[in-house]
Amino acid sequence: MERTPNKLDAFDLLKTDSGLLQSKELYQYILKTSVYPNEAEVLKELREITASLPGHLMLSGADEGPLMSLLLKLSNAKKTIEIGVYTGYSLLVTALALPADGKIIAIDRDRSSFELGLPLFKKAGVDHMVEFIESIALPILDKLLEDPKNEGSFDYAFVDADKVDNIHYHERLLKLVRVGGLILYDNTLWAGTVALEDDSSIDEFMKTIKDVVVDLNKRLASDSRIQITQLPLGDGLTVCMRLC
Repeated sequence: MERTPNKLDAFDLLKTDSGLLQSKELYQYILKTSVYPNEAEVLKELREITASLPGHLMLSGADEGPLMSLLLKLSNAKKTIEIGVYTGYSLLVTALALPADGKIIAIDRDRSSFELGLPLFKKAGVDHMVEFIESIALPILDKLLEDPKNEGSFDYAFVDADKVDNIHYHERLLKLVRVGGLILYDNTLWAGTVALEDDSSIDEFMKTIKDVVVDLNKRLASDSRIQITQLPLGDGLTVCMRLC
């Protein structure tokens, strides 16, 4: 096949070693083509409400929602746990994907943000599924583990809270989530900073969390108890399946 000089063709485009998501335009194309058209109206409303808040950057990426929903349905999840709720976008994604008798334990140290999203849970008729616990997470996870019936009883967990404690959450969730169940960690690419060899250009907070996330990524990748895939969705999403 003859190539046109000075023009990029398929050969040039496929030779990149950095993946396809190299532009904001391509990311917006994904959102507009496959994410937003299939987003439930209550999710759209909650996303728009959250976008106006000072802490809107804590909102889970809309492109994560379809994958989460698909994983919940494929795994026939019925009992889940979420650490870090904020206004509840990812929590609402989960509730909409579960069967009517599904159950979610949602843990966050501050209920006030969740109250903003709660009317949309009621509007969708899924508020009965959520048991919200206002607390830091570790004591709640430990309390759950005090009851042997809770071990291996959860099908799915989503973690989007303080990154420093992620590795501590992991050890407890591996006991709570069943073999074959899923544990998802958000923000595992931390705005791309995990790939920076020279991080002198980022502030101290970003650097501190970057180091924590890099450590978590290494630990998850070498953990023989799970099978993982790390995806460039949102701010980075790592999906772990418990093997043993």
